[in-house]
Amino acid sequence: MRLVVIQHLFCETPGAFDLELDRRGVERTVVEIDVGEPLPDWRDYDGIVAMGGPMSVNDEAEHPWLVEEKRWVAEAVEGGKAYFGACLGVQMLASALGAAVYPLAEPEVGLLPVERTPEGLADPVLGPLDDPLVTLQWHGDTFDLPDGAVLLASSPAAPHQAFRVGDRAYGIQFHMEVTPEMAQTWAGIPEYSAALASTLGEEGGEAFLEEAAERHGEVTGQGRRLISGWLDLV
Repeated sequence: MRLVVIQHLFCETPGAFDLELDRRGVERTVVEIDVGEPLPDWRDYDGIVAMGGPMSVNDEAEHPWLVEEKRWVAEAVEGGKAYFGACLGVQMLASALGAAVYPLAEPEVGLLPVERTPEGLADPVLGPLDDPLVTLQWHGDTFDLPDGAVLLASSPAAPHQAFRVGDRAYGIQFHMEVTPEMAQTWAGIPEYSAALASTLGEEGGEAFLEEAAERHGEVTGQGRRLISGWLDLV
């Protein structure tokens, strides 16, 4: 199996997902698009994994490569290519397929449960995961569902937490790949630290990072099951 992994920032890697990709012998080409690395021909790969980033999909003036990435994602998904997007990656999928992406009233940050819809509980990727499904949330934007999408999970702060388009294109707003080292690095990114401060305050932000480190095995263990279920479809 060959995947192309799209990164939008050096520290927004597949994290714990890589452990499962390694276990299954998956080859991947990593493209860090924010530093100008070109997108390959999606037809040369079995699937696409798109990770997060601090920018909005609407920041086309500041990041002109967003225009090309959205066109590329739309062509690939509409062409039947398997896709898995996390955080910015799910917003990219929604935007590429014509849905609006916009700011939340305030960022959603914390180790928080999401509730799966009946379709999510029956889904081959999200359905087998534990209940309650505890996720790491760290985002300021949300999105509308594109036409034909199936809502798979929701939360009070952001009702659109996960969706599927067709049989193999998935997006999740939350994180399940974050290691303690990644979380500490993210806390040093201005956009992410601002979300921590505005939502949780300084002490709350520190407590969140401590809890994320203590419970990372719980979250990333589910994350490995999640990405494995998607790989089964690929």
